[in-house]
This record gives sequence, structure tokens and C-alpha cells, in this order.
Amino acid sequence: MRVVSFLALALCSLAAWAQADEDEVCPLCLTNQYAKCSGSECECTMKLAQDLKQPVNCTLLTRKCWMMKNEMYRKKNNIGTRRKPTEHAMLDNDGIYDPDCKNNGDFHAKQCNGTDTCWCVNSAGVRRTDKGDKGIMCPELVKTFWFQVQLRHKPINKAISEDKLKDTIEKMFADYKVDKGYIEKIEYFKDDRYIYVDLKQNRTVDSPTDLATAAYYLEKDIKGNSLFSFNYNRSVQDDGIPYDGTKLAFDEAYVYYIDSKNPEFSMKGMTPGIIAVVVVVCLAVVAGLIVLFFARRKAAKSHIYQKAEGRELDEIQKQQLTT
Repeated sequence: MRVVSFLALALCSLAAWAQADEDEVCPLCLTNQYAKCSGSECECTMKLAQDLKQPVNCTLLTRKCWMMKNEMYRKKNNIGTRRKPTEHAMLDNDGIYDPDCKNNGDFHAKQCNGTDTCWCVNSAGVRRTDKGDKGIMCPELVKTFWFQVQLRHKPINKAISEDKLKDTIEKMFADYKVDKGYIEKIEYFKDDRYIYVDLKQNRTVDSPTDLATAAYYLEKDIKGNSLFSFNYNRSVQDDGIPYDGTKLAFDEAYVYYIDSKNPEFSMKGMTPGIIAVVVVVCLAVVAGLIVLFFARRKAAKSHIYQKAEGRELDEIQKQQLTT
């Protein structure tokens, strides 16, 4: 009986050693440091819940919805740490939440975060409506087709060449699997050290890259929380990116989202800053109407009128129709 038990223990130990050996020879998932690769096929998976593992493709960036869900899993189980996100207007300032993902990694249009409070999101997972109860209707996942990335680099002891800077930024986005065809425009304002990059999901570009995911990875890198495996301590913010024989580091990164349909926020759901802007705009419009009223009244009193000739009016209408 003891011999049988010893043999069973030896076989279990051998199997464990063999599995460990298999895990050791499996390469790291370079695009996702939280994925683990194991087995004879070296399948790479990432935990989304205690009993849920998501297979990931390590040649691509892991979809944003899955990465957020993994982050919430690690946060709930005290696995690793997360820096507090920067709050800024008109951005994804709701912070992290536990998203409901589709099988392909897309966000479901309706998100509830495990509570009775729900809201609608765009394809980047950013809230685009006021929060409501479970009865809130989100009939479609509205596409975020345009991403405006605002970067601010740290001072360097070298004059910035705009052409070289654009090449550097294009190479940087290539690290995030962003095809050059997605980059519509790069602008540089040297006085403020701001770089503005317009990314658009161009239908003519044959690329599997999801721009929402690429922007998510970039933000993490700038904030020193890289999702890549090739260097756990990699920080674009501190280490920077190669530029003309030196390093270009960043101290700010903001991503703005433009959807194919306008967001549906009520005045009640707006932040005080946004409400203040709306009030200022309204006051400006009212002031303009008052000025226009008195100007017209003055013109009426002096009997000064200007009338467009019929031919001129036709030309104006034609221009309006063609514009």
C-alpha cells in the first residue's frame, strides 16, 4: 500500500515538474503582462473573474474591455496596485469600472457595473448618457470614430524639428499597432510643448487595430502603468521615446472621444465646469442679440436700409446651396 502511495506521489510530482517545465519554455505575452502562457500549445489567457479566463492573441493589443475587466479583478483581489486616474473635463472621468464585454471584446452598449445603476457607453467604453436605473435603453453601441490625443512633452535641451517630431510620433504610435493611415494630422505648438494627434478609424485601412485599445495602452504608458511585458517598469512619462539622439518624455496625456452621434447628457448630469461654459455661451448669445436689436433700431430711426438686388440675392442663395 505504501509502495502504491509512493508511486502515486512520484507520478504527481513528475507531472507537476513537467507542467512547470512547459510553463518555463512558453514565451511571455509581449503585448499583455497580465496574460499567462502555459501548456504544450503555450495558450495565453488572462483572468477576467475568479472562474473566467479569456484567451488572448499576443501579436495584438488585448481589447480595452477585457483589460478593464482584468484590472477590476486584480483590484478586487488586491493583486497589484493602480494609480489614481487623472480627472479632466470631457474625458473618461468616471474612472475604472467592471465592464460587461461581448465575446469579441467589444463593450455592451449598456453597462451597470454590477449594480442597479446603469448607463450607455460608446465603442470606447466611455459613458455617453446620464446614469439611470436598469430600465435605461441603449439601443446601439455608438461608434467612436475619432480620437484626439493631446500630449505635452517635457523640456529638452534641443530645438524641436517639426518634421522629425512627426516621424517620431508616427513611430511611437506604430508601437501601439496604429497604422499610419489612421493618423490624420499631427500638430505641434512649441511654446506650450503640446502635440495634438488626430486619429480616425479609416475604413480604407486594412488593420485589426482598435483605436480605443491603442489609446488606452498609450495612456497607461504615459502614466507609468505599462501593459506591455517586455519591460514591466517601462514608462514613457519618465523614460521617454527616442528623438534625434536624445529622449522625448511626456508629463501629460489626454484622450478625447468623438462619437458618430452626439452624447445624450442632460443639464443635470453636467459637471459645474461644463454648466459654467454653457451659461457663458448663453450670456454671450443674449448680449449679441441685445446689440443686434439696438443696432437695427438705430438703423430704422435713421431710415438707412440696404437691399440686395434680385440677381445678387440669387447668387447668394446658390452659394448657400453649394456649401
